[in-house]
Amino acid sequence: MNKCLFLFLPFTFLFSTVCSAQSLVNEIEKTSFESDTSRQRDLIDIGREILDIRPPEGQKSTGKKMYFSFLPFSTSVPGGGTALITSTTAGFYLGDRSDTYLSQVTFTPYTNFGKRFGFPIRSYVWLKENKWVIDGDIRWLKYPHETWGLGTEHGSDENINLDYTYVRFYQHILKRIRGGFFMGMGYDLDYRVNIRSKSDQSLADFTGYSWGTSEAGSSVSSGLSLNLIFDTRSNSINTLDGNYANLQFRINPTFMGSSDNWSSLYMEVRKYYRLTDDFNKQNMLAFRNFFWTVFNSKTPYLDLPNLSWDPYNSSGRGLPLSRYRGKSLYYLEGEYRRDITTNGLLGFVVFANATTVSGPKSTLFGNWNLATGAGARIKFNKASGTNIAIDYGFSKGYRGLSLGLGEVF
Repeated sequence: MNKCLFLFLPFTFLFSTVCSAQSLVNEIEKTSFESDTSRQRDLIDIGREILDIRPPEGQKSTGKKMYFSFLPFSTSVPGGGTALITSTTAGFYLGDRSDTYLSQVTFTPYTNFGKRFGFPIRSYVWLKENKWVIDGDIRWLKYPHETWGLGTEHGSDENINLDYTYVRFYQHILKRIRGGFFMGMGYDLDYRVNIRSKSDQSLADFTGYSWGTSEAGSSVSSGLSLNLIFDTRSNSINTLDGNYANLQFRINPTFMGSSDNWSSLYMEVRKYYRLTDDFNKQNMLAFRNFFWTVFNSKTPYLDLPNLSWDPYNSSGRGLPLSRYRGKSLYYLEGEYRRDITTNGLLGFVVFANATTVSGPKSTLFGNWNLATGAGARIKFNKASGTNIAIDYGFSKGYRGLSLGLGEVF
């Protein structure tokens, strides 16, 4: 608990620093820049030229209120095999863009036409004049993947394969209190059924953990959360300005259907430093860190803090899915973003991250696990700033390629 308190102090400082960096007045935080997309180029422009499609005369692309990006691809998936994935991102405005941020909804269904499928929908919606923000995450997954137990007790080649069906329903609604500061409540449900090991060893024996590990068992975590957000990013798909901080305290009581009583705390801060005043060019340093911990020893195993399962499922580049799991986890990541072409069509990123997790053979802040890599960016839709992101990362005992729409954070 002392370490949690020790970590909470710098997070309090970072949160206050992010908030105080903006003028806290009772009106929406807006930046003064106006990006001139006519000077930029994307895959839609190239497609129009190839197919000789021209918009009606006088039509302005900046007048649109909805922008779609679509990317089908096939890739190897955790647990073995290949799946067909289709990623669709919609960026849209529910108010005048002079006082309302860009909302986004991402739908990424996948299947291997066998025993693996997923229907995840992620949304971050700004209502008119940014008076309210609605944060949602809905999933139905048949999701085999590997697990390495708690902390760093097992090496990179010591894992077992799990299989289960998973339903997630998160919905949070927050009201703007002042400036970029929002506060609200939410409901969170994690339901996993038919949890079983596909290896010779059972999950309970492999992990030595008693909750949510019984063979062909299930776990339910159903509860309420208090959510505090500071957000001044006018575009969360591809952030060019602003900062972000998030604090969530969640309780999961048995009277709401949870398998056992437990609670959790999640704190995250993201900072963006532009190295140029030209908003038509990408030249930026971006940093994020989060701390995630649970209270009560009866937290189901698959609900414990772990890489890639943070609220935005964006941690752990260069590491296998769920590589590190424990009762407390701290994650730090930095990235440099830069355009290659002057029209913004092509760009690149270089990233590195570090993870520390509590466990039987590891201590929080005492053991660190590193990963690094680089990636290419191809502008798909300049109006919403959506990039095709191709990242290659590596760490001890692992290397892998990831593909998606939008920036990782």
